[in-house]
Amino acid sequence: MADLFSTKPVPPLAEQMRPQTLDDVVGQRHLLGPGKPLRLAFESRKLHSFILWGPPGVGKTTLGRLAAKVTNSHFIAISAVLAGIKDIRAAIDDAQEALDREGRSTVVFVDEIHSFNKTQQDALLPHVESGLLTLIGGTTEHPGMQVTNALLSRAQVYNLQPLSQDDFNELYERARQHLPAVTVDTDALALLGGYADGDGRRFLNLLEQVSNAAAGAGLATVDAAFAASATSPSLRRADKSGDSYYEQISAFHKSVRGSQPDAALYWLARMMDGGVDPRQVTRRMIAIASEDIGNADPRALQLAMNAAEAVDRLGLPECELALAQATTYLAAAPKSNASYLAWKQAKEFVRTDGTRAVPIHLRNAPSKLMKQMGYGKEYRYAHDEPNAYAAGESWFPDDVEPQRWYHPAPRGMEIRIGEKLAALRALDDDAKE
Repeated sequence: MADLFSTKPVPPLAEQMRPQTLDDVVGQRHLLGPGKPLRLAFESRKLHSFILWGPPGVGKTTLGRLAAKVTNSHFIAISAVLAGIKDIRAAIDDAQEALDREGRSTVVFVDEIHSFNKTQQDALLPHVESGLLTLIGGTTEHPGMQVTNALLSRAQVYNLQPLSQDDFNELYERARQHLPAVTVDTDALALLGGYADGDGRRFLNLLEQVSNAAAGAGLATVDAAFAASATSPSLRRADKSGDSYYEQISAFHKSVRGSQPDAALYWLARMMDGGVDPRQVTRRMIAIASEDIGNADPRALQLAMNAAEAVDRLGLPECELALAQATTYLAAAPKSNASYLAWKQAKEFVRTDGTRAVPIHLRNAPSKLMKQMGYGKEYRYAHDEPNAYAAGESWFPDDVEPQRWYHPAPRGMEIRIGEKLAALRALDDDAKE
């Protein structure tokens, strides 16, 4: 009688197909092709420490394991999400024991290395520097933002790319020997590739799912309609607050700034599809309205504020039309960063200048003593002046030359604002003659 407790489970397709050699790896040709950096390092069997930066399912863990395998190194895997200093010290002791006992070097693969804090990252430094450990880190976050400079100086960063549809097609051909005897047609593969969104593991899981479903239904071929009915689209990469989000919100901002409403709608749809909080988008819209449109169209700020209110009042999915309306308006609006530039210059002037007294004529005089001291005595009330403008008056501190930071752009409403300011400056010049 078979021992039920010793029966081994059938691993998922993605695990069955985990590459055992470099030639088994699909994708990343810019790193693993002939003459490319990781290929050369693996073939020389002289590894250096490196960090693999890329989205999920593109081979970070696999490459870490292969690095140890091709160099016959002791392999230690650590999850930075779960591990602490105690685990790091245990790995160091394990590496020293492997060196003393077998003369083997050690590869330590730290998954999601960006989750390690500075103290944890610093604990690895002396052992990476001494050569006891070859560190391979895997991260979905930008290393320059999450990994300490000291560790970055000792490790090369390699950027792994999402898998393409050609990569998925190659994975399918390699996977057929592990799947039921059904054929997945080109349209179905394209659909699954879209659902996988560059993630090889997700693609193989979806492929296994539809193939088993088709075999169970007695089908010989999987078409796009059956693949769609047997699966469901997963959320695209947006991470809600991680690197992908910041990359996409940047693309959205630049598309609006570049007056490209269709591209801006694309990036908005990507973020909504990826589960990004719409309030994060409206915060960026409000910033865009002031930074990139400004007084060229003052209505833009109000429309962005209205979109934020619509999000709070309606929520998803009803607020999506308000987001689309605001996006297209902001993108089509005339652009000016004159207010933004003027504000930067004013802040820099104040930051580098001394603290100066407010001129007496500009001070308020709420008390009798202040009035006796002359506060506000020579203030010229604009509404009592011709054209409601105190021509020639000084508004800066007495020992500061009048500054001109705001230069209206020759676009939209700022054309009229520029004309108005030019006319007022002409009145000032006449008053000084």
